[in-house]
Amino acid sequence: MITPVGNKKKLTYDDYLKTPDDKRYELIEGELIMVPSPIIYHQWISKNIEYELEKYVREKKIGKIFDAPCDVHLDNENVLQPDILYISKERQSIIGKKNVQGAPDLVIEILSEATAYNDLIKKKKLYAKFGVREYWIVDPGEKSVEIFSLAGKEFKIYRSYTMNDNLESPLIEGLKIELSAVFSY
Repeated sequence: MITPVGNKKKLTYDDYLKTPDDKRYELIEGELIMVPSPIIYHQWISKNIEYELEKYVREKKIGKIFDAPCDVHLDNENVLQPDILYISKERQSIIGKKNVQGAPDLVIEILSEATAYNDLIKKKKLYAKFGVREYWIVDPGEKSVEIFSLAGKEFKIYRSYTMNDNLESPLIEGLKIELSAVFSY
C-alpha cells in the first residue's frame, strides 16, 4: 500500500493508480484513504435509489447513471468514488474510458460509519469546489435524504426528506422517488 511518509507528502493520481485492485481507495486532498465495503443495508438503499434514477434517466434520455466503484477524477489530488452519480446528456464528454474526468451533475453519498466524516465534510466541500450542481446525503440510520444545491462555490440546503416523503430533485426535473420504498428492507 502506498502511504505518505513523515512530511505528509501529498499523493497524486499516479500514486492512486498504483493501489491494489482488491481494495477501494479515494484520494482526498492528496491523502490516500481506504474505503471499506459498505454494509448490506447501505447497498440495498443504493440499489433502490439507483434503480429509480436509472429508470427515469433512461426513459427521458437525459444522461447516464453510474455507481461505485467509479472514479471521479476532479484533479490530480482528488479522485473520489461516489455511491451514485449522474451526468447529464449535455456533459457526457467528461465520461472517459477509465474514469469520469470532472464534476458530475449530481452526486449521491450514503452515510456509513467509515465514511460519514468525509461525506459530510471533506467530500461535500470538494464537490462544491469543483462544481457538482446537486449533492444528496442519504442517512440510513435516520431514513432521510438531504438535498443540497450549488450556490456559487458552496452548497445550500434545498430540502430534507424523511422516509414518508416523495423526494423531488431540483436538478432532474420531474423526478420523484418514494422514499418509503427506498428505505424498506
